[in-house]
Amino acid sequence: MSFKDIFKNSFLSGYASGVSIKTVLFSLGVTTLLAFYIFFIYRLVTRKTFYSRTFNLSLIAVAIITAAIILTIQSNIVLSLGMVGALSIIRFRTAIKDPLDLVFIYWAISMGIICGAGLSVIAVALSILMSGVVVLMQNYPMKKLSMILVVNSRDIDSDELILEIVKQHCEYFKVKSRNLTADSLDMVIEITTDEDRRLVHHVLSVNGVTSASILSHDGEITHS
Repeated sequence: MSFKDIFKNSFLSGYASGVSIKTVLFSLGVTTLLAFYIFFIYRLVTRKTFYSRTFNLSLIAVAIITAAIILTIQSNIVLSLGMVGALSIIRFRTAIKDPLDLVFIYWAISMGIICGAGLSVIAVALSILMSGVVVLMQNYPMKKLSMILVVNSRDIDSDELILEIVKQHCEYFKVKSRNLTADSLDMVIEITTDEDRRLVHHVLSVNGVTSASILSHDGEITHS
């Protein structure tokens, strides 16, 4: 055996560490349990909004795959370098529409990394803490969301009267757009009110108003 072979074997054996079957099964088992826990927390949090079952299922897969990668990296440093190079070419093109989805993605990845590293206690503690924070903040009473009032009128001079009525019924209002033509007026007003039904009826009573509608949304909150 040449000096080159001796040096190569010494280098590789110095950086290789076997991972027992028991360790692998335990790590993947804990990761799977925590991944299903994340699955149910995501479903609980998004019950009032748009729920994507495929995205939720992908969280389970992401956690388990990440744990398997970490376990593989632990076994051989040379293999880990090749795996890092292979994973670096992966690009994700899917846009994340909700920032909360990004939180759950990082949560799932973190569970895989922590469990794969053999620190299951930290993973369990982090999952309990994260679920408590997410559920608490999701149900925390926030300021009332703004609504959008859309008014169509055949009288182009009725905008001042409409705004007077809006001022009477709303805690906050702001004209977002005012579209005028030769014989019509279209107004979009951001409002905050508890009297939406009375407001619509009152606006419809204005001479020339043909329609009035209020749209609610779950987006940003306007602070007056």
